[in-house]
Amino acid sequence: MRQIWSDERKYQIWLEIEVLACEAMAELGQIPKQDAAEIRKKARFSIPEILEIEKRTNHDVIAFLENVAGSVGPAARWIHQGLTSSDILDTTLSVQLTESIDILADGLKQVRNVIAVQARRHKMTPMIGRSHGVHAEPITFGLKMALMYDEFGRAEERLNQTRERVRVGKISGAVGTHAHVDPKVERAVCERLGLKPATLSTQIVQRDRHAEFMTTLALIASSIDRWATEFRHLQRTEVLEVEEYFGEGQKGSSAMPHKRNPITSERLSGLARVIRGNSLVALENVALWHERDISHSSAERIILPDSCILMDFMLNDLRNLVERLKVYPERMQQNLESTKGLYNSQSILLALTRAGAERKPAYEAVQRAAMKTWKGEGSFAENAKKEAEITAKLSGAEIERLCSLDTHFKHVEETFKALGLD
Repeated sequence: MRQIWSDERKYQIWLEIEVLACEAMAELGQIPKQDAAEIRKKARFSIPEILEIEKRTNHDVIAFLENVAGSVGPAARWIHQGLTSSDILDTTLSVQLTESIDILADGLKQVRNVIAVQARRHKMTPMIGRSHGVHAEPITFGLKMALMYDEFGRAEERLNQTRERVRVGKISGAVGTHAHVDPKVERAVCERLGLKPATLSTQIVQRDRHAEFMTTLALIASSIDRWATEFRHLQRTEVLEVEEYFGEGQKGSSAMPHKRNPITSERLSGLARVIRGNSLVALENVALWHERDISHSSAERIILPDSCILMDFMLNDLRNLVERLKVYPERMQQNLESTKGLYNSQSILLALTRAGAERKPAYEAVQRAAMKTWKGEGSFAENAKKEAEITAKLSGAEIERLCSLDTHFKHVEETFKALGLD
């Protein structure tokens, strides 16, 4: 990813665009074919020389063109014929973004692969589900990971859709009218670069495309943050159902030798904030003056390469986190049992209403049994059997059956099948 955004790669693409434009013009009979061949053969650039020229010109593209012209000779007069700087800059940016998306898409695929392994491995590993941070009803750790798998599937879809909207180049001149460059040149250059020509452009490719890309990255970063936060909560000492890998010789605290902290998850949550912030800059870049101003350019030189490189790093970090995640089924079972079956309250309530009880008195009877359990007066099933309104409708055996995990997990296989994880 770093190579895509390097100066070397940038100038390679600049040069290729200029050469391709000359070759397209030669095919159209607009410049001598011999000169186009000479340009292809001789055109070179030197980054140190470009930077030295730029000190004088204070213009990066002009410095580049001066440097390349020196390597070509007389035929260099055809280079940049009818083009404007943004023809080169924006078309190059589209190539870089497309190449970056391909790397990020592969990273997402690898993340989903390791999530799928964990989901299948723990498909029927019971744990308590939580709402508001409080015990709710049982789920399985496999279902939790399947949910993560599904979420990052949407991330893949969004990234692929966004790829098509940023895979757009333009060779249309100073205000996008093709006044001095034939649209056929634009089509030829874009086709050779694997891009689509913009249907219409100004001096630039419109920045809603880049803003969509950045908001897509922000969404992916937010999903990473969501799951990093989940794992951090599950690693809390009083929960400790999962734990980040802690290597031999690793240290958790300079002051407390016992500490094993979720530093990878915390790092991912922090970095997600950076990408979300960058996406706001991309949205600000959409509103430019008339056919173009330059206010977007300086910001893009930071937010686009930084965000692509950062997202690549985050996906790699997340993959390693999930792949090496330590899962503690015994602890999940302990936490599940800690409320003595309170999570079966809805099962009893629904069974009562199905048996003909009115919902309000049924709810109150189940709640009374639950409150006794909260106060330590036995298990929920035991207290349910002592409520006359409950036993009038349900037998002791029926209450025991309803207070089993089978009630909660009867559709797990179906869910996995729907996700393609069976």
